[in-house]
Parts: sequence; C-alpha cells; structure tokens
Amino acid sequence: MLDHVFTDAISALRDAFTSAFLERQAFEEHFQSDVLLGDLVWETSYGLPGEGRPPRVVAHVTFNWPSWSQATYRRWYVEEIFSDHPAIEIEVVFRVQRLEGQPDPSIVDDIAVANSPKIGSDRLERENITIEICHSGDSQNPVDYALEITYDGAYELAEETLADGTSKLLDEHFGALGGWVASTLVKLGDLHLGYLPAEDETGQ
Repeated sequence: MLDHVFTDAISALRDAFTSAFLERQAFEEHFQSDVLLGDLVWETSYGLPGEGRPPRVVAHVTFNWPSWSQATYRRWYVEEIFSDHPAIEIEVVFRVQRLEGQPDPSIVDDIAVANSPKIGSDRLERENITIEICHSGDSQNPVDYALEITYDGAYELAEETLADGTSKLLDEHFGALGGWVASTLVKLGDLHLGYLPAEDETGQ
C-alpha cells in the first residue's frame, strides 16, 4: 500500500475492526480522488458476522483527506515545518435496515449518544437520526424501512504520527474508534425489532 499517513490511518482502522471481529462488506469499499477539489476519500462498511446480505445492522465509515491537509502534510514532509495539524474528516453512519415496520426513533435514545469516545483530542458529534422508507417493488415485501444515526468530526494528526505512521498513536486512537463502532453495532443488533429475511435466505 502507498506509504502515506492517510493510508496508515486506514490500515489502523481496518486492524481495529478486525480485532473487534467485525465483518467487512467488501463490495461497499471505495477509494476515490476528487479531481476538482483534490480530496482523497475512503469509504468502507462493516457489520456483525453472520448477518446475511445485506446485514441487519451496518456501519458506513468515510475518511476524507482534504487538499488543505495534503498541503500541510507536504510542507512538513518537504520543508520540515509543522505549523498546523493536518486532519482526517470522519463520518460514521450506523444503519439498522431490512426492517419490516417503521421504527420509532426514540428506540435508539440510549444508544445514539451525543458524542463518540475521544479519538485523539476530539470526539465525533451526532448529527441526526433518519428514518428511511424504501418502496422496493418486491411483491412479497413491497416496503422496508431503515434507521440511520450519523456522526461527524475530524481527527487531528500529531507530528509524532506524521513522522512515524506505525506509531502507537494511530493504533490507540483508531482502536478506540473501532471498539465504539463494534459495541454500538452490538447494541443496535440487540434491539427488539422485526426484520425481513436476508437475500441469501430468500434465494434471491
């Protein structure tokens, strides 16, 4: 993999999810470059093992490496000047899906905390709770529902991490993020809700 602090962070989070025994949704992982703005974006999805496809509960994680962070990182790398902390913008969306009935958003009040645990010096903040109604056209299950909880924030990179992407800081900080994601998915999966069968259970 490319030797870059952004990819080091991706590797650290992957390791954290693997240690938490989460299951990667391989076909939902993307690494993209914004040609106009110059941002790098990594998107991935993880669920609980053995949930079927699509899983009942899943976490969609997006890392954004903005062009200003790259400029700051390059200045430190080339000129060895550390003036500002480059940051990775993070979005985590917890999704409960395949629901057979419309859920009451209050069912996740105890789970959808206002802030994540600390990731470095900052926390992710909860943005909103969304209910989705999907008309699939399936004659057996024409309507299904989903609930999403969205968190946003940023992770500022310390100079120590820039100097050594294998430092314990990344593993420690993203280990905390991975542990929180895993525990939240377990709590969501324990909710007493009715679910439609997974695709591999219906033979589709």
